[in-house]
Amino acid sequence: MQRAAGKELALAPLQDWGEETEDGAVYSVSLRRQRSQRGSPLAGPGGGQAPSPDAGTFLHYRTSKVRVLRAAHLERLVRELVSVDREQDPGFVPTFLATHQAFVPTARVLGLLLPPPPPPLPPWVEIKKTEGQDLSFNKNLRAVVSVLGSWLRDHPQDFWDPPAHSDLGSVRTFLGWAAPLGPEALEAEKLLRDFLEAAEQEQEEEEEQPQASAGPPGAARTPSPDSPEGSVEEEEGLVQEGPELLDFSADQVAEQLTLMDVELFSRVRPCECLGSVWSQRDRPGAAGIAPTVRATVTQFNLVTGCVLGSVLGAPGLAAPQRAQRLEKWIRIAQRCRELRNFSSLRAILSALQSNPIYRLKSSWGAVSREPLSTFRKLSQIFSDENNHLSSREILSQEEASEGPREENSPPGSLPSKLPPGPVPYLGTFLTDLVMLDTALPDMLEGDLINFEKRRKEWEILARIQQLQKRCRSYCLSPCPPILAALRAQRQLSEEQSYRVSRVIEPPAASCPSSPRVRRRISLTKRLSAKLSRERGASPGGSPGDPSSPTSSLSPGSPPSSPRMRDPPPGSPPASPGPQSPSTKLPLALTLSCPRIPHVGQQGSEARVIRVSIDNDHGNLYRSILLTSQDKTPSVVQRALQKHNMAQSGARDYQLFQVLPGDKELLIPDNANVFYAMSPAAPGDFMLRRRKKEEAQHTTSGSPT
Repeated sequence: MQRAAGKELALAPLQDWGEETEDGAVYSVSLRRQRSQRGSPLAGPGGGQAPSPDAGTFLHYRTSKVRVLRAAHLERLVRELVSVDREQDPGFVPTFLATHQAFVPTARVLGLLLPPPPPPLPPWVEIKKTEGQDLSFNKNLRAVVSVLGSWLRDHPQDFWDPPAHSDLGSVRTFLGWAAPLGPEALEAEKLLRDFLEAAEQEQEEEEEQPQASAGPPGAARTPSPDSPEGSVEEEEGLVQEGPELLDFSADQVAEQLTLMDVELFSRVRPCECLGSVWSQRDRPGAAGIAPTVRATVTQFNLVTGCVLGSVLGAPGLAAPQRAQRLEKWIRIAQRCRELRNFSSLRAILSALQSNPIYRLKSSWGAVSREPLSTFRKLSQIFSDENNHLSSREILSQEEASEGPREENSPPGSLPSKLPPGPVPYLGTFLTDLVMLDTALPDMLEGDLINFEKRRKEWEILARIQQLQKRCRSYCLSPCPPILAALRAQRQLSEEQSYRVSRVIEPPAASCPSSPRVRRRISLTKRLSAKLSRERGASPGGSPGDPSSPTSSLSPGSPPSSPRMRDPPPGSPPASPGPQSPSTKLPLALTLSCPRIPHVGQQGSEARVIRVSIDNDHGNLYRSILLTSQDKTPSVVQRALQKHNMAQSGARDYQLFQVLPGDKELLIPDNANVFYAMSPAAPGDFMLRRRKKEEAQHTTSGSPT
């Protein structure tokens, strides 16, 4: 007991105590120190209000033990949903509901969570039930109903399973006898109606689809990639009907882009952003995975395509005229920054920094000094240096800007008057979640689900949800003419962009006056440097690893148009001219590396690789972290664990590196994979089961 002298005591509110293992579960234990005040007899008469700290108040501290579940079997995790102390561990239920799709389907959870219905009572038994009270309603049933209420409210799409929606049917059946008059039952019925209406609307749209045009309005005006370069001029004879996008003011265009980004970001399902879900998007038959995230990717690529099409789509323009288009897009980007729309801001900058545009020295040389200065400042937001630290810090500052809070509002509620937005660049969160999924294992020793990993994922998903709530404060109205011009804007493919750019300015004329693009540091080097800093070592390697993945294929960032990539080998270097920004500009859409906690011992080199299994289930890749210390057996075993095949033996599989041209490189059984693989090929690997004879030789110790 200590006396307060008007100062706060420097005592840690929570201290780590250790771990406890109990019934197939691992808990982290902490000691929570809570303060309570009690006045001394000299502070005043008893029974009055609590005295102030300066009036003889004594501070009393009591210590309580706090247990947080870190790992457990699935059955124990589901049991914890209804038995967890929400005061001690308030994040367990929302974490489980938000991340369970990564390790168990909804139907499996419901099978373990929902109790069987009670047997029917004989008709002669009279049941007396007061209003608001249900039959056989005990504490466990109330907990199950509460969990289902949160699930239906916060993650309704988990129950989308057309046409029968059997999972939702199981919930409705349970609530029908456990809480037939409760809000949870009403929520389930409303959700079913919404699903049925959505299915009807989707069917109507499919019936109308054949009557629609075969392609977007601008598709007919896109030149063929196989046409000769001289035919690009002839394509200009096809004039777009109605006003072009840049005929509208910069403010109007930026507001409509923001409106579209807000609507798409608000509909994003956070669970689709999980690394284990988003990383499956490229496998065959995965076109329906993460549709809400794919929609934001499509919009991002639409904006970059509009910038490329409007700047490059008119080869006959003089350099000053093309410079006016560059300046217009810079003003649109600046307005997006003012509207706190970082998604379209990133898309516009990515297009302006792409090779087909940045190499146009005559056009950039005609851009005024003030727009170039604005372009330089905006580009620094997404600089590759320091892991996009500027964009992360700015986004955190934008999130922290809150308006006044209403009186008597509950703790943790949003202020009544929030500034609009911000709309984040979703690729930042996707990258963090993919890296987190790569760095931390799904399962721990004893086949325990690593729930601590899910807590770390929930920290990112909760931030996405909070930003989605903030986006509701935008007040923007759609402008059909601008939206029509946006959809009709001519789009250019990667090959078309380079071809048109070379027609505008031949390669020999490139490019001392265009803004310089900084070569990005590869994922390998950045991850290696990050791990080295966490271990107290100096980062190894130098920037510019040739094995760096292309920006369009970054596993975390949205796979934007392939046109955003580094300069091709042999392209002339770009040096800043008198009117260019004084600092180098980064190429957008690179893969950033977040802080990775609890990573095991690593060497001075590391990279992320993707490993698939050669079987009949499709080309499903899972990412793992490869270090310079990893031998083939450990890589194979970790890959099997990622594919939920931990029961298989590593000696039963061979590791192959997938090379261009449908070639493969066999990694020897006891090789150091980091040095045995081909550095010039992408980091894609495949496990193939050995033949029985080879497996027997391997088991007996014979060389393969």
